[in-house]
Amino acid sequence: MPLEPIVYGNLQSYKMYVLPKAKQLFGSYSFRRKSTIKHHSNVQKMLEILALHGPLTTWGIAKIALHNETSGIRTKEKEYRRLLKGRKDRGRHSLGVLDVGLVVVEGKNHDRAPSDVYRLSIHGVLYCLDVLELTNKEIDIMAKHYCHVLPWVFGKWEYLKSIVGNDAYRLKTLANGIFLDNIQVTKLSKFPVFELLTYLSIKYQEHFESIMEKKLAEQLSCWFYTHLFLPSGPKSKPLENSKLKKIFEDKEIKNWYYGFVKESIKFYEDRFTIIKKMGKM
Repeated sequence: MPLEPIVYGNLQSYKMYVLPKAKQLFGSYSFRRKSTIKHHSNVQKMLEILALHGPLTTWGIAKIALHNETSGIRTKEKEYRRLLKGRKDRGRHSLGVLDVGLVVVEGKNHDRAPSDVYRLSIHGVLYCLDVLELTNKEIDIMAKHYCHVLPWVFGKWEYLKSIVGNDAYRLKTLANGIFLDNIQVTKLSKFPVFELLTYLSIKYQEHFESIMEKKLAEQLSCWFYTHLFLPSGPKSKPLENSKLKKIFEDKEIKNWYYGFVKESIKFYEDRFTIIKKMGKM
């Protein structure tokens, strides 16, 4: 369990502040693609380890990075601690991954001396999806390690894949934040995607600077499921109604998502009532 409640900014904050800052400090393209700044490569490799192995101490990260070779682990551990917490040189402080919010402390490990256990934050998961060019198989592995962080997406990952197949990996497209602004594509669906996404934005707009992790997970999950009503691309067809209905045969998903839909309906009914009153003035 987390040592204290984990707080982020909402998805708009991620798109407008966290992602640009993270790309500036840690790289906007994957170290896998071509050589990059050493600091960028080191941070990305550390994030990749957390993505594919789940929560770890700095000692655990170093062991995996060095393939369990005992020599050099302590030195590597110190390096990862600097990457996480930043460093202070001559009165100047360079931001670490914790400062930017891509990684959070999840708890304590007492096997050795008490040590912090680190994992990707929700923003960190999105950064990895957008920048690290993870394969679908690697995303499947990350989903298993972070199902408790995103229960409605990663917690239902294998079920969703069994129905929508590769459309589940649209999460990679959503991670770059483009769809938050690209409302015009919602016209491609017969479903009220525009209305649902507009309400979703309004619901969480006051949480730009501060939102609890559970609420951020809810916002991201609603965003993901609503996006499934759209075609995956300009020349693609929307998911078949039979597949969409199949998703909601899971009673937990149905009760949760339809709760969001009912909230949306009430919001628009209330607004419509106000508009009608204006018409009688």
